[in-house]
Amino acid sequence: MDVDQPFASGDSALHRLDPRVKILAAAALSLAIAALTDLSLAAFALAAAVCLLCLARPCARRVVMRLLFANAFVAAAWLFLPWTTPGRVAGGLGPVTFTREGLSAAALITMKCNAILITLIALLATSGLAELAHAPQRLHVPQKLLMIFFFCVRYLSVIRAEYLRLSDAMKVRAFVPRAGLGAYKMYANMLGTLVVRAHDRAGRIHQAMLCRGFDGRLRALRHLRLRAGDIAAGSVMGAFAALLLVLQWTITAQS
Repeated sequence: MDVDQPFASGDSALHRLDPRVKILAAAALSLAIAALTDLSLAAFALAAAVCLLCLARPCARRVVMRLLFANAFVAAAWLFLPWTTPGRVAGGLGPVTFTREGLSAAALITMKCNAILITLIALLATSGLAELAHAPQRLHVPQKLLMIFFFCVRYLSVIRAEYLRLSDAMKVRAFVPRAGLGAYKMYANMLGTLVVRAHDRAGRIHQAMLCRGFDGRLRALRHLRLRAGDIAAGSVMGAFAALLLVLQWTITAQS
């Protein structure tokens, strides 16, 4: 079963960029954005991330759906921070008041999370799984760690399909999801069955790979070549990450 890679197909400048450069740039930009504490800098980073995403020319609907799913978790910041963060009162609902500092904190988290997600979509999602598995080898990432990552991503869809089959089998047997000891036992049995089947499937896959000459290394059909354009693009993104950190340090020093 193939892994869903909706953004990997394309012919934009980011699709053609060397995956090693994209991995390093994504890590540098993500760390720089995560270190921001100024609201205006976070907005600037979010705008830059959107511009970077436009270079990849992805399907807007797919991007929006993924951002909406991720922001469902970010919404918790808006439910708690404005009401629990001490500071200047900005308004209220009855006896409960919210503060400007709480609103700023929630807005900062929202913009930073979305900026990082958009950056990762623009840089990493525009490469196929095989390229993302091969590039870290050239960056001297430990082989075992790379194998764990690759096979987890590769077979998540297989585990999900197995879960759906078990769920359908429970529904055919008139199982109705509800709170109760009996339902919890059914869920526990399903989880145990899923673990056993995943273990059996992993054993069969390993034996099949050994029969095909697998020696513990991931082989690439296309070797990576670093071009001058890749170095230039990586330098620009690295310089932008450094600029964000310098601006943040300057604002912090002045305050």
